[in-house]
Amino acid sequence: MPAETRAFHGPLGWAAGLLGTLIGVVFLLWLALYVTKGRFLEASFEEYASEALGRPVAVAGDFQLYLNPHIRFYAEGLTAENPDWAETERLADAEKIDLSIDVFRLISGRLLIRSANMDQATFALQWNEDGSTNNWTFGAGDETGRPFSLPAIRRASVTGTSVSYRDPVLELSMAIDIEPIRMRSSDIAGGIGFSGDGMSRGVPFTLSGSLESPDATLGGGENQLVARVDVGASRIDVTGTLPGATELEGSDLEVRARGGNMQEALQLIAITVPATRTYDVGGDLTKTGEEWRFTDIAGTFGDSDLAGRMTIRTGGARVFVDAGLSSRTLDIIDIAPWIGLDPNRIAGEGAAGAVVEVGGTPRIIPDAPLNAEGLARLDAKVELSADRVRTGTIPIADFRLVLDLEDRHLRLTPVTFDLAGGTLTMNIDLDAAQRPVKTVYDITLSPVRLAALLKGFELEETGTTGTVRGRLDLSGTGDTMHESLASANGRMAFVLPQGALRIGSSELVELDVGDFLEAAVSDDLEDPANLRCGLIAFTFEDGIAKTDPIFIDTERAIIRGGGKIDMRDESVDIAFEADSKNFSLFSGQSPVGVGGYLAAPTIQPISEELVARIAAGVALGVLATPVAALAAFVDLGDESDTNCAPVLAAASGAAIKAADEAAEE
Repeated sequence: MPAETRAFHGPLGWAAGLLGTLIGVVFLLWLALYVTKGRFLEASFEEYASEALGRPVAVAGDFQLYLNPHIRFYAEGLTAENPDWAETERLADAEKIDLSIDVFRLISGRLLIRSANMDQATFALQWNEDGSTNNWTFGAGDETGRPFSLPAIRRASVTGTSVSYRDPVLELSMAIDIEPIRMRSSDIAGGIGFSGDGMSRGVPFTLSGSLESPDATLGGGENQLVARVDVGASRIDVTGTLPGATELEGSDLEVRARGGNMQEALQLIAITVPATRTYDVGGDLTKTGEEWRFTDIAGTFGDSDLAGRMTIRTGGARVFVDAGLSSRTLDIIDIAPWIGLDPNRIAGEGAAGAVVEVGGTPRIIPDAPLNAEGLARLDAKVELSADRVRTGTIPIADFRLVLDLEDRHLRLTPVTFDLAGGTLTMNIDLDAAQRPVKTVYDITLSPVRLAALLKGFELEETGTTGTVRGRLDLSGTGDTMHESLASANGRMAFVLPQGALRIGSSELVELDVGDFLEAAVSDDLEDPANLRCGLIAFTFEDGIAKTDPIFIDTERAIIRGGGKIDMRDESVDIAFEADSKNFSLFSGQSPVGVGGYLAAPTIQPISEELVARIAAGVALGVLATPVAALAAFVDLGDESDTNCAPVLAAASGAAIKAADEAAEE
């Protein structure tokens, strides 16, 4: 036997025979698959797919799986069930799916779909209740959920397809219909359109848009997104690029929101704010991990401008908002919603818009209920600044606010701003974790120039050198500002140090008709009232603010006030009385009453006592002489200067009286 023949029948021949046999077997398998279209593999496919996905997979109609020369997969009535925790029964349900999969790419570990035809398909994508996994991450039930991404697709035809999405952590659900797609040779004419509706934290919205560069998306590249969301009277436009059609991670988007009320748009991203006026705000948006980052925010709300940045972090027990915002000019009307007032009503009616009728009486303290449910949804750290606050009267500048919210415990620590040259500092602690809500108010006013305040109200301030400083320390319970003040306990005091005060007819401030007439005759009407010291203080007990004291010592008289303000119905009942330090021929020497309500005070300069004294004067004039009638109005001027130390220390009325008595002894 020749050597060549022996070699062929040796190991080499055996290997060649084995290879030929394998090729033959593969060919026969391919031929069997090609001839039968692999329909006999339907049961094996269902079993394998169900085991791999960890849930039942079934084909109700025709099934094909073969090489031609790439992998051809065809199924009618294909369904994939959801895990037990899912809200819907099925993840996918397609009337027809026809795929051609590149076999060589698949061997190398990459998936390329050469063509995809899909008809009447529905996909229900959802996360579980705690956001730890989703129904498109296959495997063990405790596996961390992965973002959804599409494989690379070269040609496609999609008709009658819809996608739903649900995220319990974000309280977000939506259903989207995909417009028909016709794609040939990696080219799609126009964009992939979509439209639908949804619900975010109980707020309904509609959604429409398109993927403007679908070729890049289906090829695994970036996609140009144009989308519009309508919620109430607000419109949100989103443009930019996505890494994939359903991938927000690493996105580069521009967002612009505008409409009649910013509250509507912010509710979609889990931020609870009061109703606002019209707004137009834009910025850049990207998503990194569990953070949605808004940067380069710029726009307007109402008559105020706004700029800054905001980060919204999901994935925890509550959404967390971290924001740094600033404004060049903040309009006081746009702050109104944050204290429970209607900004549109204030804008239309002015100060009268803050007054509401309750039980036939006017009220000005806001009675809008606190949104405790909204506070329970998120934690926050917000810093807000404004160079200027436009009020129309009082000059306010350099506004700063720091807000901390953690588990329904809201702290404004501090809120500061420049007020007519002084500084107002507010520290407000609101604990909504307990019901009713407990609120602690700690407010300090450093010396404010009265001249600057008077100028804002268009009153004559020339010659005024006086200042005022104050402190408010209160605590109360209730779900509204009105309720908390109606139950408040604590003290409020304003101190007037030495200085001059002039408000037109300044002698009337001292309630002394005689001095006023003397000043008018002698052309001294322009002289200011010289204050030695003054204190306007109230002690709150269960919502009733009693004067403690009202005491003003001027160069010519001592003014005392007594009475109360009932915060429960906002009624006022205070009387002022002036005692002259000098002889006065025409002094009223009678209390002047201030009544009515905080929203509508009334002044009663002619009290019952004054009427009685007038009657006595008339009687003396009739019984004696006209000169005798003047005796009823004579003030001998027996008051003396008070000890100002306890007044300037904001002491109680009893302490001031005791200090005066000690000085007399």
